[in-house]
Amino acid sequence: MSDEIPPDPGSPRARFGAEMRRLREAAQLSQSAVGRRLGCTQTQISRLESATRTPSKSDAERLDALFGTDGSTYFVDLREYIVARHGGPVWFMSWTKEVEPFAITMRSWDPLLVPGLLQIESYARHVLSYSARIAPDELEERVQARMQRREVLDKEDSPLFTALIDEGVLHRRVGSIEVMREQFDHLLEMAKRPTISIQVVDPQCIAGMSGAFMIAELPGGQPDTIHADSSVQGQVTTEYEFVVSVKSQYEAIRRWAYPEHMSLKMIEEARQGWT
Repeated sequence: MSDEIPPDPGSPRARFGAEMRRLREAAQLSQSAVGRRLGCTQTQISRLESATRTPSKSDAERLDALFGTDGSTYFVDLREYIVARHGGPVWFMSWTKEVEPFAITMRSWDPLLVPGLLQIESYARHVLSYSARIAPDELEERVQARMQRREVLDKEDSPLFTALIDEGVLHRRVGSIEVMREQFDHLLEMAKRPTISIQVVDPQCIAGMSGAFMIAELPGGQPDTIHADSSVQGQVTTEYEFVVSVKSQYEAIRRWAYPEHMSLKMIEEARQGWT
């Protein structure tokens, strides 16, 4: 697949390229001259300015050093926003930046895939590779963004995380057989943590057919927040009626969940079945 996808002129990547070009021309530097300072080719600089290449962290840092004043981090900050966008759609940014890192409990339901927070890199790469019109460099950015999200489960004050997954997830091949085995090894390892609970849900559970969602409880009396997926547009909200509705749906699904010890045995049996 070619990564020469016409950029959205209002996107952060386009803003990055436009500002880079403006500063380069103001300094009367050629693309080749900037390339030498960044340690890349003239073609790569051209692609950055035309927003057909996602800037690396070192690109942004060197551009700030080259064009910035008084410790400016303009390009580094804008690149972080680009990476956040690649980590998911725009609506999802408020969840990954403002909710997930601060949650004290999280509950999720996934009818089709292993939850993003529990995905290994190869599983995530295969899932994300089927995103519409995704360029290779954007794919890698999104994979790494998803891997960075997992850090919320590794921190000292990690949230209590309960993941409900449909039994069909255990039998839906994503990538190679080796990927599936490694993914289930990871689930079994994560389930050993006292803050993480994984339960498999009977596939006859009709309540879960409407789609994936997460519920986050935040500290300090802040309202619970939910994010819900749909085939077109997801939603992040604290609106009371939506939160109550999703919580009720979660409880309806949980009633169809196998006990944790049985769930882990099912995951182990599924892992052995991928041979």
